[in-house]
Amino acid sequence: MYSAAETLRSALALGADAGIHILTDMRIDQDLQPLAVAKVFQKITLDQKFDLVFLGKQAIDDDYNQTGQILASLLGIPSATFCSRIEVSEDSKSADVTREVDFGLQKIRVTLPAVFTCDLRLNTPRFATVTSIIKAKKKTIETIDLKSLGIDVEPRLKVEKVEMPTERKGGVMVSSVDELI
Repeated sequence: MYSAAETLRSALALGADAGIHILTDMRIDQDLQPLAVAKVFQKITLDQKFDLVFLGKQAIDDDYNQTGQILASLLGIPSATFCSRIEVSEDSKSADVTREVDFGLQKIRVTLPAVFTCDLRLNTPRFATVTSIIKAKKKTIETIDLKSLGIDVEPRLKVEKVEMPTERKGGVMVSSVDELI
């Protein structure tokens, strides 16, 4: 399993300029919830003065699909979710976004700055070269203790129980419409 520092180094090897590692002793699966993560991202975003914020569509651990939308709301800027294509305008004042929705593809335009939650089809990462891996080791990863940010990250909900869905009966094949009826 990758540590957060290894994941950041991988991102640096793929072209990121710098990384920020937030240290916490909280359990990520229960204690650090979407609102808390959005508050951390809000603080970092405001401190670093970002124009574009890219987040994953949803976390693989809890599958809440909330952090990006909460972050955009906290920052008071637009968000585009489920992005499979993003084209920033030449004047960098807006972005045309293709979103993957239940009924197909939807195209929207958002003004910048904005928060984007990205679908896996947005980009296929290239492989890091040996040179870029070596350069990544020299790039900066700023380490910040979560407590030093002064953010209320107390959990607002408690997962009472997680269980497998009940197993459904298997379907049967019929040979004709009459038999189905």
